[in-house]
Amino acid sequence: MEALIPVINKLQDVFNTVGADAIQLPQIIVLGTQSSGKSSVIESLVGRSFLPRGPGIVTRRPLVLQLVYSPKDSKEHRSAEEVLRHQNTEATTWNPITQLSHSIFSKGTINLEEWGKFLHTKDKVYTDFEAIRQEIERETDRMAGSNKGICPEPISLKIYSTTVVNLTLVDLPGITKIPIGDQPEDIENQIRNLIIKYISNPNSIILAVTAANTDMATSEAIKMAKEVDTDGRRTLAVVTKLDLMDAGTDAIDILCGRVIPVKLGIIGVVNRSQQDIIDKKTISDALKDEATYLQRKYPTIATRNGTPYLAKTLNRLLMHHIRDCLPELKVRVNVMISQFQSLLNSYGDDVSDKSQTLLQIITKFASAYCSTIEGTARNIETTELCGGARICYIFHETFGRTLDSIHPLVGLTRMDILTAIRNATGPRPALFVPEVSFELLVKRQIRRLEDPSLRCVELVHEEMQRIVQHCGTEVQQEMLRFPRLHQRIVDVVTQLLRTRLPATNSMVENLVAIELAYINTKHPDFHREAALVSGLLKSTDGLIDENSPIFRQKTPRATPSPVSTLFKMNGTPENKVLTPQKPVNLLPEVPSQTSRKLSDREQHDCDVIGGRSENTTVLNAYSKTNDVITMMHLNQMGDLVERLIKSYFYIVRKSIQDSVPKAVMHFLVNYVKDNLQSELVTHLYKSDQAESLLNESEHIAQRRKEAADMLKALQRAGQIISEIRETHMW
Repeated sequence: MEALIPVINKLQDVFNTVGADAIQLPQIIVLGTQSSGKSSVIESLVGRSFLPRGPGIVTRRPLVLQLVYSPKDSKEHRSAEEVLRHQNTEATTWNPITQLSHSIFSKGTINLEEWGKFLHTKDKVYTDFEAIRQEIERETDRMAGSNKGICPEPISLKIYSTTVVNLTLVDLPGITKIPIGDQPEDIENQIRNLIIKYISNPNSIILAVTAANTDMATSEAIKMAKEVDTDGRRTLAVVTKLDLMDAGTDAIDILCGRVIPVKLGIIGVVNRSQQDIIDKKTISDALKDEATYLQRKYPTIATRNGTPYLAKTLNRLLMHHIRDCLPELKVRVNVMISQFQSLLNSYGDDVSDKSQTLLQIITKFASAYCSTIEGTARNIETTELCGGARICYIFHETFGRTLDSIHPLVGLTRMDILTAIRNATGPRPALFVPEVSFELLVKRQIRRLEDPSLRCVELVHEEMQRIVQHCGTEVQQEMLRFPRLHQRIVDVVTQLLRTRLPATNSMVENLVAIELAYINTKHPDFHREAALVSGLLKSTDGLIDENSPIFRQKTPRATPSPVSTLFKMNGTPENKVLTPQKPVNLLPEVPSQTSRKLSDREQHDCDVIGGRSENTTVLNAYSKTNDVITMMHLNQMGDLVERLIKSYFYIVRKSIQDSVPKAVMHFLVNYVKDNLQSELVTHLYKSDQAESLLNESEHIAQRRKEAADMLKALQRAGQIISEIRETHMW
């Protein structure tokens, strides 16, 4: 099982360049407040002093520290070919003996006890740990600046040694509350968010460091660990500075877990004091003093505390944790390989033959455009209607219902109809319905169908334009990849649609004009209503009976006419107001106006004519009787004209409702489908334009590179994990 930690270290190296947080690798996260002893604990585990020191916040970037056990006989990590940049760069004179000694003893890592490597310095080997400290400070200032601010970008450091155990640690900035100096005001939130990001990894082990000379119940490290690890399954507490507790107190209750229980345990350590650091006390001497102190102060639990026990415990916990996480990690790597392979495929390969690629994209776009109209696209839209389905909806729902909502007599009152009848007869009395008035009125109503028909063309044109944005995900990815080509394709499609719009509108206008050009009263569906006119013509001479007592009574009485008989046959009671039978229509009827007040001039004419009569009584009675008969006659003709207008309007509306969609499909939709590819090839497939049209978007190029790097890292990770045998896990 010792081989598991090096495997994770290899995975860490693989993902360092693309982001280790993407795979959630098992690692130990060290967190604690400022000056709680985090750096001293890590240095004790390494056995060397190499971390930056000083007042205030010193750790301002996460430090990913990999401890690799490398015995002298190891061939995996040691090499004689690695070039060492020796640290004595201040020498200004060249000494052949010194140069020879460097070339013999300072090249390679075969004979080294311990050395370090940074990821950002590639293969540079550091044997002087003071130089490692300086490099950490220099790299921190480079990314985080010198104003005590923090940076989330980690520094990766590997330390090879013959004395360390295999561990992977992440040292985070210390928790702080109040900004000091020129730190930003939200430094507390910045550090907190950074810590939460790392400890939220479910595959991490949290090493919560707390000083013994503070109240354990107020530990910020324990509190933050409990926020993400509520059951404490992956939290290990470390109590530092045991030798600095107040006189008369001890940490026996804390170390035994009687104050705050921690599932993975609580381990106490003794760090070097600041004076020890100033006096350059070695780590080995500090470990001896720590063992002596624990034996003297806590003899019963001395073997379960101290830095050596902490290192073994961390090694054991990490190995078991890696063993538990490895199956899930393997599955996650395989899933991510599949995802990033698909993502990389969607971005496409590098373009070698631009002319061929351009033709392929044009053909693919034209095919996807036509498939969206026909409803045969691979990816069917589920959120909204688009393409051919939307066009069908426009034809049969939007356009059809709009025409159905137009009432045949809208804007036409009974008085308008009667006035038109009387105006059409001129000075002669109206004995029958004039065809001129009927044609005039019905044409006026038919013209109302033109605007909805043109609006239907406009809606279909808009949908054809919108299909460009919804014609297949595979084509859309190509459009995003080549923005200039996308813009030119949109321009060509827009221009093609714009050129077809006038012809389509003209055809639709002609359809209405055709209906207006000839009112076909012999239409098969119109013959029943036309027969009413013949019935009325035959009955005009029987409206008044000569033997009627009308001439002997002052009050006239109208006799039934064949027209009224016709309506009576249709089921209308004789003693009720005569109304024509109407066709089935769900629309509300427009109220009709049957009378109007005479104008002053008309009233004057009536008075003058009436005053010159010699037999006023007889003429008045006859005049009233004649007026009643005339009004009945006009009302009957008005009802008849209304019925004729309705009948003929329904016939024309049905024809327009059927012919307009056909015209739009022929002149616009089908024409664009048949000629789209040829138009695109004509305008775009030119050798001198291929280079500029296929200039890739910088955004897509960057994302392809990131996806390729991640895929390469995942494939390498899959190989590393597959090398682990079942026997290595036990």
